[in-house]
Amino acid sequence: MGIAAWAPGSASAQQLVYTPINPAFGGNPFNSSQLLAIANAQNQFLPKSSTTTPPTQAQQFAAQLQSTILAGVAQQVSNAIFGNNPQQSGTISFGGTTVNFTRGLTDITIVIVDPNGVSTQIVVPTFVATPAGK
Repeated sequence: MGIAAWAPGSASAQQLVYTPINPAFGGNPFNSSQLLAIANAQNQFLPKSSTTTPPTQAQQFAAQLQSTILAGVAQQVSNAIFGNNPQQSGTISFGGTTVNFTRGLTDITIVIVDPNGVSTQIVVPTFVATPAGK
């Protein structure tokens, strides 16, 4: 028969603290790439192989040219609205897209209508400069 000895002593414990794993909920941001990789591996809705072919050089050139032309048109519209000689209102049409702008007392309203008839409205506040000393 053995005798068990039990001696009263101090027990130590600490509080349990929950730390989230997902960075979207306050977790460590370094976990994001691993969590994304795991989610992508489990995603059943992504196609297993891509059937699209990369764009040709001609398609890339056409896209770059279109982007440059649209940037030029956007600059002309911006100059008509905000340039040295700003217009009170105007309409610019190109490629089936129409841009209407109207200058009001406190803002400028820009309405863009695409070829499908979908419109986007942008309201830009105008800043009125007060004369110095007032």
